[in-house]
Amino acid sequence: MTGMQWSLEIVLVVLLGATLFQAMRLERALGVLKRDRASLEALVTHFNASTQQAEGGIQRLHAAADSAGRQIETQLSKSVSLKDDLAFLSERGERIADRLDGLVRTARPLVQERGAQQRAVQPAEPSAAGGGSQVERNLLQALRLAR
Repeated sequence: MTGMQWSLEIVLVVLLGATLFQAMRLERALGVLKRDRASLEALVTHFNASTQQAEGGIQRLHAAADSAGRQIETQLSKSVSLKDDLAFLSERGERIADRLDGLVRTARPLVQERGAQQRAVQPAEPSAAGGGSQVERNLLQALRLAR
């Protein structure tokens, strides 16, 4: 063997040694990658489960919000109906109060006039037959006439 062959074989042995060293490093890196891949798969599986739970929670939240919305709408429609009823009753009460006020104003001069006439005719004494004072009887009579 010549010197050139020896040097070529030495270079080849050095290169093979370097290749062997790089192959070992690559094998270690691939082992780490395989371990990390298993961890990554577990992480992805856990993430998918968490995502599905979140989607289920969102669906339940939507259902609860829809239910609450329907209840609020029902209560709102009831409150509008009650508001209208109260407005009607208030208006009717005001009309009745105005009517009573008018009747009282109409009856007051009549009561005063009759009271003056009765005082002139007879002394003031409570009437047992009438069941109340003359003013009350006159007011009742004026209310009956107003019907």
